[in-house]
Amino acid sequence: MYIYNVTININEAVCEEWLTWMETHILDVLNTGKFISAKLTEVLVDEEMGGKTYSIQYTANTREDLDDYYKEDADRLRRESLKKFGDKMLAFRTELRFIKEYYPTNSTN
Repeated sequence: MYIYNVTININEAVCEEWLTWMETHILDVLNTGKFISAKLTEVLVDEEMGGKTYSIQYTANTREDLDDYYKEDADRLRRESLKKFGDKMLAFRTELRFIKEYYPTNSTN
């Protein structure tokens, strides 16, 4: 699996509006059919530049699904967010490849 991570710093003045808009935007990304899930998280750091920082992690089954998203959907969806919040947000994107998930073991003493 692959994770397409979008980290966004948003101006606090529009933060609540942006969070509401993101509910629709995340569904738009998921409805492209390229991802199987998404997680919206708040990054818990104080930014020197101010604002609040969030991370949206979209999970794709294959590298091909992620590449198809870039070819077919990414530009259009990015333009929508820039049109609405462009001068009030800063975004960067990271790709991650899932290797393995670990869980704690229960030991009895």
